[in-house]
Amino acid sequence: MQTITIWMERTVIKAILWDMDGIVADTGEAHLMAWQDLYAERGQIITYETFAATFGMNNPPIIKLWLGDDTTEEEVMRLSTRKEELFRVHARDHVRLFPGVTTWLERGRARGYRQAVASSGPMANIVAVIGALGVADYFDALLSGAFLPRSKPDPGIFLQAAASVGATPDECLVIEDGIVGVEAARRAGMRCLAVTNTHPAEKLAGATLVVDSLADLDPDDWDRSPGS
Repeated sequence: MQTITIWMERTVIKAILWDMDGIVADTGEAHLMAWQDLYAERGQIITYETFAATFGMNNPPIIKLWLGDDTTEEEVMRLSTRKEELFRVHARDHVRLFPGVTTWLERGRARGYRQAVASSGPMANIVAVIGALGVADYFDALLSGAFLPRSKPDPGIFLQAAASVGATPDECLVIEDGIVGVEAARRAGMRCLAVTNTHPAEKLAGATLVVDSLADLDPDDWDRSPGS
């Protein structure tokens, strides 16, 4: 496995931008169940492959891919709101922390990094999930891209998150699991650690480093990074 030293070489990292769904929290099952319920309300079925291909995007572009670009904004917003209501119901029993998350949040805080959640989900979801998992105090900012004009792979959510913690793009490390999230980090000019929680490594090849789990990272690699 590559070491963190390789991807820390350019500029000292000052901020870590965490995606939430699929990185901090294993919310995939709850999101899938919510989309399945939403499709079922219209007498349709969603496959896991269709769900996985859009995981990490905000709702409007997903809904337009599903129903077509001519779908009215009112209908998009109605379905988006309904989907998130369904998600929060399922999240009560189907959300957990991924292995290694708490350890690396603690290490980031010990090293003085500013840390932010940069998620495509609505703020109500972010607050509910982060609070329920007991990790809210590790973060300096919570950012939602739910109502940005463009979803990931557009870099807007990461650029906003960087600004919120006073860091430039080259001072940020993004931690992502999504194909669109990795591309968004690249477009933002940020280094990206991708974790294969949702997609295989070959689909995350645009990241600076890919690992199977945050629990796989060696603390010694972090300690040897420039700026230690």
